[in-house]
Amino acid sequence: MEGIFSTIRGASKRVTVAKRTVAEVLVNAKGHLTAEAITNSVQRLEPEVSPSTVYRILEEFEELKIVVHAHLGQAAAVYHLAGVVHGHLTCETCKRTFEIPAVHFDELSKDLQKVFGFQLDRHHVALSGTCAACQANVRKIL
Repeated sequence: MEGIFSTIRGASKRVTVAKRTVAEVLVNAKGHLTAEAITNSVQRLEPEVSPSTVYRILEEFEELKIVVHAHLGQAAAVYHLAGVVHGHLTCETCKRTFEIPAVHFDELSKDLQKVFGFQLDRHHVALSGTCAACQANVRKIL
């Protein structure tokens, strides 16, 4: 938590109760959270913090590279603390999301840069498909 507060202060911004609470929710999260889930958790701890305040804090945290967000399939964007870069695989059948090391996107990233001059942001990579368990269930039915 102190690293987060240090980053905020280093950007000449104030560490408010609302920011402390959002940081606490993110640090204690067991995975990726939607803005709505973050807001609900924050309001359980500090009921006076409005949803719009949480959204502004998430935007600020993203600008400061404290958090990153990803869009996983058709669901709402999810947030997590910045750290080890990873991608996501989302099963369209069971809706589970799996984190995978960003190294799996290295060749794709190089190809996109070479062919299109496009730099891939690997924090935001989310591929949709069908997980092994759901594929196995389909085979059992057939």
